[in-house]
Amino acid sequence: MSKIAVSRPNVLPVKPRRGRRGGGCGACRGAWLGLSEGKEKPLERVSSGRRAGGQQTMELKWLLYVTLLALGILAAQAHDMDDDNDADDVVDIEDDLDDGIEEVEESKSETSSPPPAPKVTYRPPVPTGEVYFAESFDKGTLDGWILSRAKKDDTDDEIAKYDGKWEVQDMKDTKLPGDKGLVLVTRAKHHAISSKLSKPFVFDTKPLIIQYEVNFQNGIECGGAYVKLLSKTPELNLDQFHDKTPYTIMFGPDKCGEDYKLHFIFRHKNPKTGKYEEKHAKRPDADLKSYFTDKKTHLYTLVLNPDNSFEILVDQTVVNSGNLLNDMSPPVNPPREIEDPNDQKPEDWDERPKIPDPDAVKPDDWDEDAPAKIADENAVKPEGWLDDEPEYVADPDAEKPEDWDEDMDGEWEAPQIANPKCEAAPGCGTWQRPMIDNPNYKGKWKPPMIDNVNYQGIWKPRKIPNPDFFEDLEPFKMTPFTAVGLELWSMTSDIFFDNFIICTERAVADDWANDGWGLKKAADGAAEPGVVGQMMAAAEERPWLWVVYILTVALPVFLVVLFCCSGKKQPSAAEYKKTDAPQPDVMDDEKEEEKDKGEKEEEEEEEEANEEKLEKQKGDADPGNASQEEEEEEEEDDRKRASEEEETVNRSPRNRKPRKD
Repeated sequence: MSKIAVSRPNVLPVKPRRGRRGGGCGACRGAWLGLSEGKEKPLERVSSGRRAGGQQTMELKWLLYVTLLALGILAAQAHDMDDDNDADDVVDIEDDLDDGIEEVEESKSETSSPPPAPKVTYRPPVPTGEVYFAESFDKGTLDGWILSRAKKDDTDDEIAKYDGKWEVQDMKDTKLPGDKGLVLVTRAKHHAISSKLSKPFVFDTKPLIIQYEVNFQNGIECGGAYVKLLSKTPELNLDQFHDKTPYTIMFGPDKCGEDYKLHFIFRHKNPKTGKYEEKHAKRPDADLKSYFTDKKTHLYTLVLNPDNSFEILVDQTVVNSGNLLNDMSPPVNPPREIEDPNDQKPEDWDERPKIPDPDAVKPDDWDEDAPAKIADENAVKPEGWLDDEPEYVADPDAEKPEDWDEDMDGEWEAPQIANPKCEAAPGCGTWQRPMIDNPNYKGKWKPPMIDNVNYQGIWKPRKIPNPDFFEDLEPFKMTPFTAVGLELWSMTSDIFFDNFIICTERAVADDWANDGWGLKKAADGAAEPGVVGQMMAAAEERPWLWVVYILTVALPVFLVVLFCCSGKKQPSAAEYKKTDAPQPDVMDDEKEEEKDKGEKEEEEEEEEANEEKLEKQKGDADPGNASQEEEEEEEEDDRKRASEEEETVNRSPRNRKPRKD
């Protein structure tokens, strides 16, 4: 290794001031430089501590750079020497040993490769309790399902048939291979398919839970994905399932235009007339749009309890709830009283709260014929008004078209243009006074309005008992149903249905959901990109988000730079203490000190000259004691000079006493 010589200036150590920690600013200001030219010259005090500190800092940086460079050269040389030694030590090895080394290297590479990302393995869900219906479509067939061959009434024959196609397929972009579902394949057609329950569901003392999954793989323009629970009737024929087939409950999502719905409708039987009437649940307050547009699988659940309460859940979150007696439209029970349809308003019934004052008289000075606008009599015609010049004149540059036929088109006239003479004048033509509001205008007189003493209020027909009144306090006990069906019209294809279940226990439905929809959610979550990826995907769909991202990132950075770098940073006292730079408030004092010191030195020189004269005179008088006294005086002067130099070098503005003028 070659040695690198680093030259360092000849800096004499400085004695720190007593009572202070380290060298401090005073110690740095007392640095003395030695000049080497074979002779030692008197040391000069550094006028600026900043110069010395900067020089020392640069020397340390160069020393550090040189040291790192030397270490790098040594490391490179050592690496080359190791490579040479390895090359010299190479020997021939048998083939079987080579094979063993290759096997070891392959095993190392296999173990060093990162493990594959965990995959969610799909297993068909299995009911954990009693169910009336459960279907996961994982067999890949439509066994147990019946396609309708009916025709829709009051519709053209071309679209009246229920000829829409259904198939069992894997979901598009599925993350769970083997998870199949029922897919509505075609668009702009009527679709109907149904399946029998294992046994009819009877509403008694147990709740009803219906649950299934829907994925709008291509979004949805106009169409539904709701299910119907078909009522148990002797006439039920699933082969002829259509829109008029009686059902007990209809539940599920539906959308047309920008109207996003989540239906819950049940058909209630009037105990007096025997007729059925549809009862619609109130609209949920939650925003349902994302369930139709995000192209994700969503879980829809309806829970009906024997106490008439109900809950509607999406992805196991309640979005709507209420009571069958209070939150349905129209209400289940009719009102007790109704308005008498035969009641008529009396002829003398007065519904006027205010009437004109019959005693009011029009004032004599009320002029109904006065105009609303009158000419301003104080107006004066502007100077330069051209009364004889018309506002418009014939265009002198216009020419009659060649194909103009005066017999057919009449006499040709040049088009009118603005009179160029009127451009510089205030106006042309006959001058007229401007119109102003008539101060005497009052309009048509009307008598003031007063309270009607005969006012009887707004007439309403009287109430009578409702002849159709009934009170059903248990609307939960609906018509039993025996089948589940999908009867849909959609303008969008590839609607995915999966994992239907109808049961009475909430735990069974939750387990079924966790084994089906829960696995889909976990697989989608594992495959979803991070936050940055989601932001990029959102920006691709909505390019205006790039502006939001840029402003969100750039604005805080700009503010930080603005506030941190706009003002000048004032160095603290600690920084002055760590470096040789003099404090601003000390520089003026140092100049005054140097001036005072020069004056003091001049005075001392004068005193010394006077003392020398006196000593000389005394020496002439007493030559024996002159030499001894001179030596004592010289020692005393040396001590004074040393103390003054130390005090001057180590003086600090904190310890300086105020000077008295």
